[in-house]
Amino acid sequence: MRRRSKQEKKAGQRRTVDVKRFVITYLLLMGGFFFLIGFKPIQDVIDLNGLYTGVIVFLTSKILYLVNIKTSIEGSIIRLPSIALDVKFGCNGLEAVMIYSVAVIAFPASVRTKLTGIIAGFFVIQAINVIRIAGLAYSGVYYKELFKVIHIYVAQGVMIAVALGMFLIYLNYAEKSGKNLA
Repeated sequence: MRRRSKQEKKAGQRRTVDVKRFVITYLLLMGGFFFLIGFKPIQDVIDLNGLYTGVIVFLTSKILYLVNIKTSIEGSIIRLPSIALDVKFGCNGLEAVMIYSVAVIAFPASVRTKLTGIIAGFFVIQAINVIRIAGLAYSGVYYKELFKVIHIYVAQGVMIAVALGMFLIYLNYAEKSGKNLA
């Protein structure tokens, strides 16, 4: 059995430290973001979740109009002919964007690579999210018996999978960007 050199041992230790650093940074940043969104005095100044939800509800309403489903919106609520959807935190896609963006920020890469990753990931995640909410609305109108199952088991899993998938794509992009700089 071959013995590992000092350089190989250091590289292995560095990877371990990097994973620890990533996890600690991720947890601290995620806590910070949840604090910014959930802390009442900050919400009184700027309600990021409310603003974000308003845009998502508006865009979803426009998508539903394109598929001939009439809607009206009132705050975070999308009213449809036979159902009303209240788009809240966790349903608006902000949580998925936070999960993804914090992972990108915590992962070691250049600022430019991180910004590119966050911007691209944001748009992909939100495009899929708006389509997801429109699909839920469609199922609520035409497949009421399946709505609850789709909402709880399928739609939530889709957003988690999209955030994870985008991060895996970002890791590949960041690795290639790092090699181009070297």
